[in-house]
Formats: sequence, structure tokens, C-alpha cells
Amino acid sequence: MKHFVKVFGILGFGFFSSCGGYFNQPLGIEKPTLGESSATSVSLKSLPKPVEPIVVGVYKFRDQTGQYKPSENGSNFSTAVTQGATTILIKALEDSKWFTPIERENLGNLLNERNIIRSTRQEYAKNADPNETQLTPLLYAGVLVEGGIISYDTNILTGGFGARYFGAGGSTKYRQDRISVYLRLVSTSNGKVLKTVYVSKTILSQAIDASLFRYVNFKRLLEVETGYTKNEPIHMAVTEAIEKAVEALIIEGIKDNLWEINAPASKVVQLINDYESEKKIAEETQLYGRHLNEKRGIFAIEGGFGAALVNDDYANPQAKPMIRGALKYQISPTFFISGSTNLYWLGNKNQLEVGYASADLNLEANLLPFDKLTPFFYLGAGYNTNSQFENRFFKFQFGGGLEYMVTDRMGLKFFAEQNLTRFDNIDYLTQGEEYDSFIRGGLGVTIYFGGKKSKQKKEVPDTNFQELLNQPK
Repeated sequence: MKHFVKVFGILGFGFFSSCGGYFNQPLGIEKPTLGESSATSVSLKSLPKPVEPIVVGVYKFRDQTGQYKPSENGSNFSTAVTQGATTILIKALEDSKWFTPIERENLGNLLNERNIIRSTRQEYAKNADPNETQLTPLLYAGVLVEGGIISYDTNILTGGFGARYFGAGGSTKYRQDRISVYLRLVSTSNGKVLKTVYVSKTILSQAIDASLFRYVNFKRLLEVETGYTKNEPIHMAVTEAIEKAVEALIIEGIKDNLWEINAPASKVVQLINDYESEKKIAEETQLYGRHLNEKRGIFAIEGGFGAALVNDDYANPQAKPMIRGALKYQISPTFFISGSTNLYWLGNKNQLEVGYASADLNLEANLLPFDKLTPFFYLGAGYNTNSQFENRFFKFQFGGGLEYMVTDRMGLKFFAEQNLTRFDNIDYLTQGEEYDSFIRGGLGVTIYFGGKKSKQKKEVPDTNFQELLNQPK
């Protein structure tokens, strides 16, 4: 019974601490509400206003993926992505206050209605008011907005966790999809594509469940099951992606002097700088949120401690302490040259304990040099001597580990290495056919300083957006 209370208590704590949606279940019929506003909507509406809105036409902005919703049973002819993206785009253009959208998606309906008005007026011209104004001409667009939803990738990332003990347990699952939108601005005077922007948005689905199956007494079975699933609406994801694309299009147009903005120069410069910072982060980010900015400086100082274990001619080897200090130089973001000094002790139970010092030179490779957590491997050679400088020998070493960058200047690492020799007197006993060897492992801290290799190779000049704003139209 104690085990049951413990396991169920852990699961209960997980539900109470992380499942807010579980306690907000819909229990009745809800009234219709106005559409929700996202963080992207707020950002779009807060942009500085233009000197004069731009008349824009949108003929179609639709799903170009051609995907249907997945179905486990039979065929499903419902599309995976909304077919009303044109309406969403027009709403986003209108909300920005930068554009005056004109009706082009159903232009045939508009022209047909205008023809009905004209024919009706001509048919009843005798009774018509001679001062009645004629139909105003249709607005024509200076620019067109084209593009579409070009991809909807499902299950780009899935996972979960579960545990069950003595009939009680639970699990959590998640799935991430991804939608991508392209938006381009076209001049109606010459057909030139003025700007193209690309925005992607992930869509998250989560499921949590818990269950209990247990005999609480003779012929008394207790069975409990609960859980919930939360899916991010695809319509909201499409809306946010389109609104973000419109916002990017406006700022790109300001940068390229395509239109005038009614705001102080300092505010415009700040807006563009913020956008450039966001754009730089996006360029340095891979799929799954991996950031590709270089985190390690050219030079580094490393310190560490751990244990050493000998493989010699005695039985019962014991782990003995070791300490390490090293200097590192970066050849490239992936490769380092490392020189280290190590003090370590080797020993066996009730037989021997001897201290050594080694000077090692290694070539180190980081497999994921732009990630916070990266595995690394190294190999090299070293020279060893005891405290009296009598027992001296060369060795070869290879090893690896994991390094986690706490900041761009400091990394924590775990390492382990194998040291091979062609020497059989480490333990002061020459016996057998095999050479003595030893392994070392431990924890370390690396402090990086100096510039970064990639930035030294390619220095990107800062853009003076103040001069850009002062250019003639």
C-alpha cells in the first residue's frame, strides 16, 4: 500500500503542477466569442503608421501543399490546412494600417453587382434623379501580394515519457508539426518582385494520461483512468505565420525605401535594428531550435579533477585521484589543440601507490561546435615521469566526453580517456607479455576568451539605418 501511495502521489503531483488545462475542462455549451488575438497580432498592430496607406490587391493566397488530414480508418478528404488563407491575409493587411486592401478574390461577383446597378439605373432612367451620382471607379492596386502556404510537415518531432509500477502509472506524449508561408510583393507597373519573405511556425500537440489497476481487497478491483489532450489550432498557427510575414514585409519595405513611415527617425532605427537582430538569430538557428552561433573563443584555460585506474601486473587495482590543467587553442570551430599537465596516482590494494606527472598534447574535435551540449573526442601523445624523475616513459592517449556551455565563456565537461604505453615498469614490476596501461576520467571547467574564429574570418559591417532613412524616395 505504501508503494501505491508513493507512485500515485508522484503522478498526482505531475498533474497538479503541469496540467492546467485538465482543470479547465468544458462542461457546458459556450457562447460565440470574437476571435482570439495572438502575440503576433499585437506586434503587427503596434507598428508605426505610414505616411499614406498602400492600395494592395490579393487575388489568391491558398494552401499549396495539397495535403489531406491523416486518417487511421478509410479515406479522409478534409484538407490538413485551411483553404481560407486569403481572408486571413486580407485581415492581417487591414490590421497593420499600412495597406488598403481591395477586393480581388471574388472580383467577378463585384463586377457583376456593378453591372446590375448600371442596368437597373438605365432601365428606370425616366424616374431617376438627374443629379444622382454615377458609380465611382474601382480602385486599382499599386502592388499585389502573392504567395501561399507552401508546406505542412507533420511529426517533425515526437516523444514522450511513461512509468508504471504495481498497476499504477502514467505517460505523457508530444508531437510537433510545422507550417511554412511565403509572401511576395509585386509591382503592378512593371511586374517586378519587390520583396519576398518566409516565415515558419511550429504546431504543438500534447497528451497526458494516468491510470490505476489494482486489487484493493479480495474480489475488489479498483480501476481508474484519466487524462487529456491539447492540440494547438492549425488555423491559429496559420494566422500567426501570415501576420508575422506581413510584419516582416512592412519592415523590409522600410529598409529598402519602398514606402514612407510616419514616425521619428530614432523609433524607425530601433524598429529595424530589432528586426535585424531577430533575423540574425533566425539565420543562426537550425531546425528543432538549434542555434548556430559560435560559442567558444580562440583561447581557453581548463582545470579538472577525477580518478585514474591502472592496468598493471598486480591484482586488485584501485582508483586514485588525479588533477589536470590545460591550455587550448582553436584551429577552427570544430578542432582545438590542447596542451595539458596532469598529476595522478596509480595503485593497487595493499601493493603499490605511486605518483606521476604527465605533459600531454592532444588534437580535440567537437562534433556539435555550435550547440550548447556537444560530444567531443581527442587523441594525442604524452610524456610521463614519477616524482623523482626516474621512471620515465611515453604514452598515447585517446578519449572523449561531453561539454555543456553554461555561458559563451564557460563550459562544464565530463571526460574519460585510455592511456596506452610500450612500457611495463609503471608499477616497478616487469612481468608478463602485456604492457602497463591506465585510464583516467573526471570533471572539468573550461574558460574561453579571445575572439571567435568565424567572426575574425568574416566581419559583417553595421548598417547605418539613419543614412538609409535620409535617402531620397
